Amino acid sequence: MTPETVISIAEQGILIVLLISGPLLLLALIVGLVVSIFQATTQIQEQTLAFVPKIVAVLLGVVFFGPWMLSHMLSYANEIFSNLTRYVG
Repeated sequence: MTPETVISIAEQGILIVLLISGPLLLLALIVGLVVSIFQATTQIQEQTLAFVPKIVAVLLGVVFFGPWMLSHMLSYANEIFSNLTRYVG
């Protein structure tokens, strides 16, 4: 296995991880920003108010984006396993 092949596989893996985690992280960022603006305007400093909406939003995001994320993960894993003989030998 050449170093270029290893770098290519690692690059594809990192790209898939970023692609899969991106929507959930972006959703948590937006909800966190909205909640912090709400807390700043109303001066409510409740700690659970910062975490509960983000958890709910990420869980809803997993439900909504789950099939898409799973299809990308499965296609990448299928590509790795189908080319395993080429990578090893």
